[in-house]
Amino acid sequence: MVASVQTVAFEGIEARPVEVQVQISSGLPSFTIVGLPDKAVSEARERVRAALSAIGLALPAERITVNLSPADLPKEGSHYDLPIALGILTAMNVLPHDGLEGHVVMGELGLDGSIRAVAGALPAAIFAKEQDGIFICPAAVGPEAAWAGLDGLLAPDSLLALINHMRGNQLLSVPDILPEADLSPLADLADIKGQEVAKRALEVAAAGGHNMLMVGPPGSGKSMLASRMPSILPPMSAEEALEVSMIASVAGLLKEGRISRARPFRSPHHSASQPALIGGGQKAKPGEVSLAHGGVLFLDELPEFNRSALEALRQPLESGEVAVARVQAHVTYPARFQLIAAMNPCRCGHLDDAALACARAPRCALDYQSKISGPLYDRIDLHVDVPAVAASDLSLPAPRESSADVALRVSAAHAIQKARFKALGAPVHMRLNAHADGRVLEEIAALDTSGRSLMERAAERMRLSARGYHRVLRVARTLADLEAAEHINSGHIAEALTYRRMSPALALSAAV
Repeated sequence: MVASVQTVAFEGIEARPVEVQVQISSGLPSFTIVGLPDKAVSEARERVRAALSAIGLALPAERITVNLSPADLPKEGSHYDLPIALGILTAMNVLPHDGLEGHVVMGELGLDGSIRAVAGALPAAIFAKEQDGIFICPAAVGPEAAWAGLDGLLAPDSLLALINHMRGNQLLSVPDILPEADLSPLADLADIKGQEVAKRALEVAAAGGHNMLMVGPPGSGKSMLASRMPSILPPMSAEEALEVSMIASVAGLLKEGRISRARPFRSPHHSASQPALIGGGQKAKPGEVSLAHGGVLFLDELPEFNRSALEALRQPLESGEVAVARVQAHVTYPARFQLIAAMNPCRCGHLDDAALACARAPRCALDYQSKISGPLYDRIDLHVDVPAVAASDLSLPAPRESSADVALRVSAAHAIQKARFKALGAPVHMRLNAHADGRVLEEIAALDTSGRSLMERAAERMRLSARGYHRVLRVARTLADLEAAEHINSGHIAEALTYRRMSPALALSAAV
């Protein structure tokens, strides 16, 4: 007789059903796991053997075969330990054969019989809920799984406690949902003196979800400005928080099972590799672009990043998702993030100061900025110069307008956009102007006569690409929303055009 236990495998953040089939038959003693297991799954033999021994049970001196079905789906991770152990216990008649019917099980076993935390509990729990099943997971991730709203959830801390519960000798309590993670104090825009143009651009970027590039000398405040972005963004909705938490769960980054509505802010070092930034590696794990989903990805010293890694950003910036292809896996992760980038105008950073610039200026700036390709530059909506702050600005009193004041205007603009897209029946992911495709953008643009005339003249004179034309319209629509204006006028178009320039490399090449 074959005992079976249901568990899951992960493809991106999606949980796929896996049936763990266990057969104990006569023959020379052996313990074989088949069904495309990776090294961690194959090592489950020793962990299961030791865990059973710790609770006073021994494997039978027979042939044990474990099949992970479907056999052509790669199985990765240590969360198969517990379903394998329960399948063996069922085949040994320690547990009733129908006792695990309708259950979805995952968990890693310690050598002492404890059940240890694993990644991916939240998406696995959501899968179990969709199947109307009961979910069994380690106690350490029980609060995380509880967010799925399951009717049946078991979170034992040891294999013995779970066996006693299944046999009716002990009753496991249902884990409680822990409160949302506290929002730590955020840096305030009021700390920044001067840079009024850059602060205005930051507000526009936050209001419409636009990508932004800041160019300026060292010490001008680019990183300070970027670090203030979370303080003016509204909290995520419950649906957004759940989706973001599923990515963090698969990556093993959801701390203590607490979900936060604070938008992610990821700031990888410029030495990050392409798999670290985009996702991948041996197990096709989510990268920084997916961990920043629903929030901000800040890339400081943009030209210093690996060229291939920067070019790989082009697809997620357009589609809002990233596909990671490997020989044995092809997974897709959500990656609808907001890119905030910063860079110096040249390697020394003092291109506009003849007293400090190097001897190779402006040729060094051309070489430095040409590391960013035209297609990538074209996907950035706002291009902002951040000049050095004058000493007179530093001596001024702190600005009166704080992040809270800006956040109110940003939240109002978000509410306008969400209501507009909902009325149009747009896809769920289309919440902000930066997400609007060409068809929807034509419906929401609403240019008045002066705005349309200026837009047509500017497109011809600036030789805007179709992408550039649409991105100017998106920014102009955001500017109108910040004023709660129904139509886009020439003032909105004019300001949007100030943020749209040719590639710095092209501009320098023309100057040289």
